[in-house]
Amino acid sequence: MMNSMILPGATIGMIGGGQLGRMFVIAAKYLGYKVIVLEPGNDSPAGQVADEQLVAAYDDPQALAEFSRRCDVITTEFENIPASVLDDLSQSCLVHPSAEALGKTQDRIVEKDFISSCGLLPVPYGVIRTRSDVETAIEAIEFPAILKTARFGYDGKGQITVNNPDEVVAAFQSHQSAECVLEQRIDLHCEISVVIARNAHGETETFPISENIHRDGILFQSIVPARVDEDIARSAIVAAEHIARKLEYVGVLAVEFFVTRQGQLLVNEIAPRTHNSGHYTIDACITSQFEQQVRTVCNLPFGATTLLSPVVMTNLLGDLWGESRPDWTKVFDSSASKLHLYGKDAAKPGRKMGHYCTLADSAKAAEAEAISIFKGLNAS
Repeated sequence: MMNSMILPGATIGMIGGGQLGRMFVIAAKYLGYKVIVLEPGNDSPAGQVADEQLVAAYDDPQALAEFSRRCDVITTEFENIPASVLDDLSQSCLVHPSAEALGKTQDRIVEKDFISSCGLLPVPYGVIRTRSDVETAIEAIEFPAILKTARFGYDGKGQITVNNPDEVVAAFQSHQSAECVLEQRIDLHCEISVVIARNAHGETETFPISENIHRDGILFQSIVPARVDEDIARSAIVAAEHIARKLEYVGVLAVEFFVTRQGQLLVNEIAPRTHNSGHYTIDACITSQFEQQVRTVCNLPFGATTLLSPVVMTNLLGDLWGESRPDWTKVFDSSASKLHLYGKDAAKPGRKMGHYCTLADSAKAAEAEAISIFKGLNAS
């Protein structure tokens, strides 16, 4: 079963109904697959475009049994699914990624131990499970630092900047004493990410590296090609390949890196899924990260990842909506910009509502055009 292709006409199951699931469904539908989404919320972004949505909790036994029975392969769009769910589903259906791979990437403590076991450098950190761990954790880092919950944190959530031991204690208590990692704040040159696909035969294919700009802990823009030297780029790709191989990963994953001002490459996080920083691939590569996910979990040959044009991807958060909607004419007036909205029902501050990609002859020109568009989008 592992070595046979799952061809168009088959049914793919997607656990999760967010925007990553939505873009996966669209790619799968273009290729001729049927898709069933499992998601507890009604009218989810992915459910809107899927053949069907099962409205149920991710760990609902009855829904999972039906889901497994009706699907030829099952995949995921985010990491906060109990690994046991994938383990149970894998008893009766092909599931990618595996429960083991998910388990190593959904807890920051486990993830950092795994990164170290790969012979790679994580951000300097200490582990705080109880109040008594604070002193030891502080010895492992230099201030300023960031206290992050070990689980369920993304887009800056569950993160507090700390500048001294007293602030670490206060931040830990504000997290209701949940297990945390204390990460040293890095003197950054830039942040980059590698989106990589790995198939059941152990073969890999990487997308061009993106350079990522964050605002308030949330990705604002991805610039491709990344403005890093060849040695850094090569090292990042080798590291991502090593991580995917050690995880025995099947599917698409992203590895985020910090590049320090001293030229050191540090592994920040592993995302066992398609990634926000890979959205540019929809418009600027021969194959998008979402089509590649379809191809990989269905054991099809990889699609080419060639970059067709320099590009800048800009996120659209709910903050832009105000009392109305952004002025979309600003995007449409830019003939080489492509708008992608996610079908979410309510705009909220910090909520990802969509993105646009701006293509140009150079990354510098694309960035200038993207910024000009963004400045004109403010809701009236």
